[in-house]
Amino acid sequence: MQTDIFSRPGKFWRGNLHTHSTRSDGVLDPAEVCRRYKAEGYDFIALTDHFIGMYDYPITDTTGFRDADFTTILGAELHSGAMENGELWHILAVGLPPDFAQPDAPDFHAAPDQESGTALAARARAAGAFVVVAHPEWSGLTTADARSIDAAHAIEVYNHGCARGCDRPHGFYTLDQLLTEGRKLMLCATDDAHFSEPDHFGGWVMVKAEKNTPEALLDALKAGHHYSSTGPELRGIQWDDDLVIVDSSAVQTVVVQGQGSAAVAVHGQSMTRTRVMLDRLKTSDWMRVTVIDSAGNRAWSNPYWR
Repeated sequence: MQTDIFSRPGKFWRGNLHTHSTRSDGVLDPAEVCRRYKAEGYDFIALTDHFIGMYDYPITDTTGFRDADFTTILGAELHSGAMENGELWHILAVGLPPDFAQPDAPDFHAAPDQESGTALAARARAAGAFVVVAHPEWSGLTTADARSIDAAHAIEVYNHGCARGCDRPHGFYTLDQLLTEGRKLMLCATDDAHFSEPDHFGGWVMVKAEKNTPEALLDALKAGHHYSSTGPELRGIQWDDDLVIVDSSAVQTVVVQGQGSAAVAVHGQSMTRTRVMLDRLKTSDWMRVTVIDSAGNRAWSNPYWR
């Protein structure tokens, strides 16, 4: 059975879901951020400035930068309440309404009696947003922290800014722990671009939709019609009881991961159609695919549930 994302009508649109501008702590104004992403071949971005009081709680209006070839989704990076380590929550919300009610979050420090991250994420999802637990490794997130955000659609598994700025880019441990607990979560790769260092054009989502409009893209994100990448393309994934066939751009490694230590890898040169036997994953309720090219760049599928 071919995975639904690849057999659906429409095409893949390339986008970045996590970006900052001078409306918060980025160094480029919103117009220049949008111009650069469009010039680099992106089809859309979400400009997600920090939604806190020191920046006047911005949901940056990027509607004026949309055209026939490029669109934007309104959003923000939300903050309120403390994680287990005492630091402020970072929750990505893509698709927020412009009048989303602000929390009492004057700055980047958690305070007593603030709205919790759990409640803030739930409000964002109820308002129509695609909700993502941002940069778990960078945040020092515990599994209990991540478990508490039950309104999340996805985990940010690769953050290019965190890769370049502190070598803590990942969220796979967090994702896989929650998948094993039965949480039906997706994943996404992002830039978290501020343009103050080489933190841009490094991680993105490929979203399958019939139109490059905010509404169609947001619906596809919520439905899981996307994969994430730092370079390679996924072109088809066909699951069967005993094997999976992965079509991709040229790669050297294809890995299928499951719960616990369950994983199997196939290695080769310039592989574009790879058969992976699933004997070692027979007891796993979920599986996901990673492909790695000759430069070490990766693409990741959303989880497949038996």
